[in-house]
Amino acid sequence: MDRIEYSICKKQFSVLVDNFTHRFKDDIISFITKPSSKIETVIGLSMDPLERSYEVRHLIYKNFWYTSMSSEFMVHVERYLLLVKEFSLFFSIPKLQMSSNSATPNNINELCLVFIDFLLEVLAKFDWRESYLEGENQILQTELKLLIAYLGDTPSQAIELEETKSILIDIEALVNEVGSFLYSVFFTRYPVLVIENDLSLSDLLQNFEILKIKIKNHCITVSKIQTDHMPTKTVVLSLFIVDSLLDDLKDLMNNKADTIVEVKDQFKTIYDELLYLRSFLKDIDFQQHPEFQQLVIRIRDIAYEVEYIVINSFTPVWYLNLRLSHFMENIKHIRIALEEMMQSYDTGVLQVANYPSGQVSLQAGKPPILEDIVVGFEDEAKKIIDQLLGALEHLQILSIYGMPGLGKTTLAKKLYNDPTIVYHFDKCAWCVVSQTYQRRNMLIDILKTVSDLSRERIPNMEEDQLAEALYKSLKGTRYFIVLDDIWNVDAWDDLKRYFPDDRCRSRILFTTRLKDVGLQASPQCVVNELPFLSEAQCWDLLQQKVFQKEYCPPQLIDIGKQIATNCHGLPLAVVVMAAVLANMEKKESLWQEVVGSLSSHISDGNNKCMDILELSYKHLPVHLKPCFLYFGVFQEDIEIPIGKLIALWIAEGLIEKQEQKSLEDVAHDYLMDLIGRSLILIAKIKSDGRVKACNMHDLLHDMCLRIAEQEDFLKVIQNELSICDKHHMSIHSYSNTSCSRPSGLHVRPFLHQSLNPSTFISGSLELLRIFDMSTTNMEHYDQIGIRRFVHLRYLAVSCIPSSTASLHNLEFLLVDNKEVAQIPEILLNMMKLRYLHFRGGAQFMESCHMRASKDESFQMNNLENISFLFIYEENDEKILRYSPHLRRLKCAFKVIWDSSKRKYRYPNLDFLNKLESLRLSFHKNYETKTSPGLMSFPSNIKKLNLCKFDLSWEQISIIGRLLNLEILKLQDVFLEGKQWDTSEGEFLELKFLELDGVQISQWNASSDHFPNLQR
Repeated sequence: MDRIEYSICKKQFSVLVDNFTHRFKDDIISFITKPSSKIETVIGLSMDPLERSYEVRHLIYKNFWYTSMSSEFMVHVERYLLLVKEFSLFFSIPKLQMSSNSATPNNINELCLVFIDFLLEVLAKFDWRESYLEGENQILQTELKLLIAYLGDTPSQAIELEETKSILIDIEALVNEVGSFLYSVFFTRYPVLVIENDLSLSDLLQNFEILKIKIKNHCITVSKIQTDHMPTKTVVLSLFIVDSLLDDLKDLMNNKADTIVEVKDQFKTIYDELLYLRSFLKDIDFQQHPEFQQLVIRIRDIAYEVEYIVINSFTPVWYLNLRLSHFMENIKHIRIALEEMMQSYDTGVLQVANYPSGQVSLQAGKPPILEDIVVGFEDEAKKIIDQLLGALEHLQILSIYGMPGLGKTTLAKKLYNDPTIVYHFDKCAWCVVSQTYQRRNMLIDILKTVSDLSRERIPNMEEDQLAEALYKSLKGTRYFIVLDDIWNVDAWDDLKRYFPDDRCRSRILFTTRLKDVGLQASPQCVVNELPFLSEAQCWDLLQQKVFQKEYCPPQLIDIGKQIATNCHGLPLAVVVMAAVLANMEKKESLWQEVVGSLSSHISDGNNKCMDILELSYKHLPVHLKPCFLYFGVFQEDIEIPIGKLIALWIAEGLIEKQEQKSLEDVAHDYLMDLIGRSLILIAKIKSDGRVKACNMHDLLHDMCLRIAEQEDFLKVIQNELSICDKHHMSIHSYSNTSCSRPSGLHVRPFLHQSLNPSTFISGSLELLRIFDMSTTNMEHYDQIGIRRFVHLRYLAVSCIPSSTASLHNLEFLLVDNKEVAQIPEILLNMMKLRYLHFRGGAQFMESCHMRASKDESFQMNNLENISFLFIYEENDEKILRYSPHLRRLKCAFKVIWDSSKRKYRYPNLDFLNKLESLRLSFHKNYETKTSPGLMSFPSNIKKLNLCKFDLSWEQISIIGRLLNLEILKLQDVFLEGKQWDTSEGEFLELKFLELDGVQISQWNASSDHFPNLQR
């Protein structure tokens, strides 16, 4: 090579390098080879991205321009070209994957969807303004988005048609052409140096036009095919998806966007027809009238289809118009079929209760009897108590082992709460370990019980600080720690160094499924095997659970004993069957039906307990089934706060609207019904006796997940790649595993907070209603395009995203902030917002104050719950006046200056007429001899918590005259005197009183004061 050729080659190569380093703001190499690259993970490329990226970067940034030897330079060029060729693998769907014997239509669609999403990210991520592609970029994105809409729609699933297969092949070929074209843009094309491609951009766009014609014709063909296909598995026959869709359609009909106006009449027609069908079917007992089940399935499936198409932002108007006409035709056929079926029934025959045959609704409100009824473990309990109180001075490990459902946890709780044990040990703690334990969480759970540290401070401590604090808290004390549901010795090995052995007769108790766990932890472990219940004990437990303190009617005794025998000695099976019977009328014929169901349902294998549990699910009312299955989104053994659970149910549309009742109250009734059926366990109780947190037995959780997946309701993805076609998708992950894009109509993802959202394919989240990313850094919110998730109802984040304005359907916003948050104006104008929570507190931005000072209004009419808010000035009061339906408020006061009365005073909240729960903390901010006066409270207050206030006895009397007050908590409150003289007519409805850090030496009250006080 002479000097001139060398110079030209070097110049051309420098242009290619410039193509990488200057033309695009973000490096394409870095983008496609970043750790956990979506396309690399999903389609299974075997390249080492980090190594390749490093090598390419090394070549690109190497100083070639001063190389003196042409041969040395050509070596670099050859290596570079070889690597560039390898990167072409990222820009096509591997043939091996598409031709695999294991490939199914869903797999093929999935691979195409993932690849299209990758191409869309490439097109959206890079700055094309200096490229000849600037104008065509948006066109390419639009065409690719159509393919996403189609691949998730029903016509693409009709794989039995040759036309469908042909279109899928065409789509695969076309997206590969797009990939090849983009590859050529990045790696070969440049205005100075253009290497001709086989396919021009104009040809590419023309191929899209041809494909769109085929798709249109295919959709028409598929819509004309009438299917009589019966489902091969059971389904959740709840029509909650129809209710959810009706709400979405109503919102869309009020939308003024140009794309919506064109199809608004079709929306109205579908809305009216679905509302009509829903009104007929809502009260039908499908167990008594199974002939209606197939009709309900058809309605449900159409609702899924409509939801997917109408709320998917990728759907072009022409495709939306086409599919809506098909939906209207299908709904028309269903209506005709329903009306024909209705004619065969006499008037009133189908007007039945919402509960299955013979069942009665549980009384809503307070939970059922909280104490676990323990039968058959008297000898075991006495033996283990003796072991716990034994004379051995060294720290000793004991274990209770046995198969799931035998009552290990129930027995351990009985021991833990035994007065003798409580008195004997200085400190006691309970910790649920479970199969997927985390050491940090275990340390926090134990430390909260045995330490004097603030419960609010402990979760914010580093893990080494938690460990040190635990060791110091237990040092020199006699302690008793229960490690419940420990699966292997690893969990103990992670904790044992923090349990000092000071020869104080301390004890550790395991509950476990395996005998060896205790012995592996300590050869001196005392192992206690839990036996099965006898038939007599099963019958005794069944009677107590069903009839409580009453006697079983004679005609039910033999049938009841038969049912108890079928539980095979497992207490969990007895308890669940007892709940089924307790919710039935006490009729011999109904109990006989249960015996028949048990005989036909229970297998001869090892899963008899699971068969019984599934029978309890079968007996659930229709509206409770999706709520029960939704527990599958939570990890096993986790303690679930009731407020969060109810918010998630509402956000997903699982709660039916009822007149004169809020959705929260209806959801609470649903929960109490599930608890009453022994399907959900109570974990914590509030001061008013209501449930604060709940959990689920691990066997029931296993059953829940299995049924949810069988019925196409839920798919949990846990640290693995999975193709999902279920209606709900829950992701539990502690790694950077990429998740594939969920495909199909029935997918509405639920994102768990432990996952890194940067590994998710953005196109998968169009139907997202719940987004729990409270532990994720702020930069990720914009990275995944949260502004596009316009159907979000529930958002949990670590800070308020800048794109919140686009989330006009948002109902629940939870911010896990460390510092005080600033509430922007946009939040105060989100008309559907009902719940605002700021862990680190929040205050209104100055722009909100300015607007309030001018008496300009805010749209906060639906807001029902705010915590934790700082109310520091008059304008804060003004803003809150635009939340007339506020029911719960947690806030901090400062004494404010009243500009009209020219004096200091407490903020006034008595205009909040619907407020039921109020927690106030006082932040002192001034020194003055003038009293701020008395506080007034909303008249409807039921729960009042005051912290760090200076209160006069006159103020206490004002509180006492609140007619609806049931719970009063005074914490670190300074009273003007140490003698409390109560008066008649005060605290008439008070049920719970807590005085914490309050100095009172004398309390004068007569027997008729506090007439309803319980504790």
